[in-house]
Amino acid sequence: MPRHRLQAWLPREGHHDAWTTLHVRALGIVKHVLNHYAPADPRLDRMFAALADPTRRVMVARLARGPASVSELARPLAMSLPAVVQHLRVLEDSGLVTSAKVGRVRTCRMAPEPLAAATSWLEQQRMVWEARFDRLQALVEDPDDDDRSP
Repeated sequence: MPRHRLQAWLPREGHHDAWTTLHVRALGIVKHVLNHYAPADPRLDRMFAALADPTRRVMVARLARGPASVSELARPLAMSLPAVVQHLRVLEDSGLVTSAKVGRVRTCRMAPEPLAAATSWLEQQRMVWEARFDRLQALVEDPDDDDRSP
């Protein structure tokens, strides 16, 4: 059973060159669309850039369970406290995390609004691409149907 409904028409084993070519072309198309047709949103750009780092994703996952001090966030990470603070600064600049200092302890919290904006954007993209893949699948299944536009 194909993992994805379009795998039925993808190249089979032994056709690695065709698979690689298809994969590279698909990635090129996605990159082109994202770079040229998606409206620029600096807030989303900063947020996705912040989440691109695995260390920061670990921090976000921990903060999703509730507030934590910088020391608590640093404990499971194999890095210095100044490096953790730099990562937190990136998360704060992206709007994903807020922090407040009380005495000597800086406590960090998740800010849910930026994640809601990203979720909304991703959902819009998912709907657009699912519709495109549905049209592509229909075209592949019945290429002689002239009534359907690609």
